[in-house]
Formats: sequence, structure tokens, C-alpha cells
Amino acid sequence: MDQLLNDFSPGLFFMQAIILLILIVLMRKFAWKPILDSLQTREDGIKDALDAAQNAKLELENLQADNEKLLQEARFERETMLKDARDIKTKMIEDAKTEAQTQANNIIEQAQVAIEGEKKAAMVELKDHVAKLSLEIAEKIVRKELTSNDKQLELVETMLTEKSLN
Repeated sequence: MDQLLNDFSPGLFFMQAIILLILIVLMRKFAWKPILDSLQTREDGIKDALDAAQNAKLELENLQADNEKLLQEARFERETMLKDARDIKTKMIEDAKTEAQTQANNIIEQAQVAIEGEKKAAMVELKDHVAKLSLEIAEKIVRKELTSNDKQLELVETMLTEKSLN
């Protein structure tokens, strides 16, 4: 450090100071303005990019909100459609059950009518058969009883007495 102070030359110092001042003036006149302009342009570009990014972020948030809203509406519509489908299915099943029950009741009623008709026909046939058997038995008994003349006369008298009493 001592050597630096010993080698110090005031003329050289002033000369270097003047050159430095001239260099600063020239730099300010020719280089400083373009550098500041390019820095300002760059700063404006960065500011515009940040604004564009902010706008894009807001737009993305709006789109996400719209998408969420559409998704909620789609879910609601899907649930409504599923509920309607379940209601229709239940109604169809109930209608089918009712129709099946009605048809079963009609078939049972027709079967009961047919059974009643068959029963009456069987009763008529049975009565006819019993009547025929009764006539055949009565005929056989009457033949057997009326083989003799005495018995025939006795039967006629009994019948006349019974007839006159009524």
C-alpha cells in the first residue's frame, strides 16, 4: 500500500478522471438510452406476459367453474333419468302383476263356471241314471210282485184307496 502511494501521480489521476467522465458522457449519450429502452421494452414484455398469464389463469378458473357446473347438471340429469327409469320399471312390473292377476282371476272364474257346468251336467246325468235304475228296479219288482192275479188285484185296490185319500 505504501508503494501505491509513492507511485501516485496527480496528473495521471486527473487524466484518467477526465477520460472516465468523457466515457460516461459518451455512454450516456449513445449507449445508455438504447440500453434503458431495451430494458423498458423487456420490462413491458414481462409485465404483459404476467398480465396474460393472470388473464389465462382467471379464464381457466372460469372454465373449470363452468365445467363443474355442467358436470353437476349432467349428474342431476342422469339421476333424474335413472329415477324416471326406475319409476317406469316399477310401474311396468305393477301393471304386469295386475294384468296377470286379472287374467288369473278370469281363468279361475271360467274354470269355476266350467266346473259348475260339469257338476250340473254330472248331477243331471246321475239323476237320469238313478231314475233309469229306479225304473228298472221298480219294473223288476213289479213284475215279480204282479206275477199272480191276486197280487195284481190287491195292488190296484191299494192304489185306488191311496188315490182317493189324497
